[in-house]
This record gives sequence, C-alpha cells and structure tokens, in this order.
Amino acid sequence: MKKLALALAAVASVGLASSAQAQGIRFGLKAGANLSNLSGNLNNQDNYKNKFGFVGGAMLNVGLIDKVLSLQPEVLFSQKGFKYGDNTFTVLGNTNRYTGSSTYNYIDVPVLLKVRAAGLFFEAGPQYSYLLNVRDNTTYTVNGSTVYNTAANQNLDNVRRNEIGYAAGLGYEASNGFLVDLRYNGSFTDFAKDGYNGSNQDLRNARNSVFQASIGYLLGSK
Repeated sequence: MKKLALALAAVASVGLASSAQAQGIRFGLKAGANLSNLSGNLNNQDNYKNKFGFVGGAMLNVGLIDKVLSLQPEVLFSQKGFKYGDNTFTVLGNTNRYTGSSTYNYIDVPVLLKVRAAGLFFEAGPQYSYLLNVRDNTTYTVNGSTVYNTAANQNLDNVRRNEIGYAAGLGYEASNGFLVDLRYNGSFTDFAKDGYNGSNQDLRNARNSVFQASIGYLLGSK
C-alpha cells in the first residue's frame, strides 16, 4: 500500500507539473485611459462631471484551464476623480466663474478570473486600491480674465486611503498576446471620513466610479 501510494503521488506530481508547464505563467504590460466620476449618496450630483485620466501597469496571467480559464492579478497606477461643475455667477455686472478638477492618484491591484472563448474574454474579480494623493486644480476668472490658479495636494487626514472594490469587463486577446479590454471599476468603500470637504463640496458619501479602456501585451506562448 505504501509503495502504491508513493507511485500514485509520483504520477500526480508529474501530472501537475506537466499541467502547470502547459498552462504557463505570462507577464505583460498595459496602458489606457479612465473615465471617472463620483457615485453614491451625494448632496448635489450636478457638481461633479466626468474626468479623463491615465491608467497603466503590469499584469501576470496564470493559466488554470488551457485556453479557457486563467487568473490575472495586476498592479496599476490609476488616475481617478472628477471635474467641477461649471459654477458661474454675476456680481455687480461682473461674471465670476470657478472651474477645475480633482485628481485621485491610486495604486490599483485587481485579481481577476478570466474566461476565454475564441479570443474573446470576460474578466471579473475583487480589487484593492491605495490612494497616493489627491491633487486639486481650480481656476477663478472674472469677465474671462484669470484671477488665480491653484494646483495643490489636499490634506488626506480625513480620507480613507485603503479602498475595497471590484472590477469586471470584457475584451479580445489575439494569439500573439496583444489584447484590448473595456472594464468597469466600482467601490464598496466611501471615499471620505466624516468631516471631510474637498473644495467646499461635501464628499462624505462619495465612491469612485470608473470606466476603463486599455491595450496591452502578454509575453510568452499560450
């Protein structure tokens, strides 16, 4: 029995090793754009408009079932945030206008289960995000002339820098490893703690909401 068990273990080990070699581990890079805004129970949703940002980083694809199922963790630099709604008002015949945007720079770590079918794929999984900084850019003009411009990092004492969320999307991967994908990132975590106000906007119940499009390349044969 002992010899039989050892023999079965040896056969299983060889089988697992062959399977792992067949499926392979592939490394890749990707880059693209985010279209982001805030969601949640906001006091005035009209104050927030969509904003474009950069996303890019590295990915590791671990084969589970040949050409069908794989696990893909990624580490991405991701710019999120929003544009301020156009705030224009007139005082003593002078037109005053505030414009600007707020950029949240994150490190995103999604861990996605990826299902392929003839090049097309669907992916979904949890995502951890760490907030590096928040940069606020505001412009104030009177009758079209700039009075001041601000570009400063905001204080993060009342911001939740660790965020738990999810990602899901679809795309196409060619046989040579080139891929394109479209993904949505949502958050389970409110952005701010009680008492936080960004540029006089109440963001206590705000969450990040991001549509993401990217291209990439996975090295190694399938």
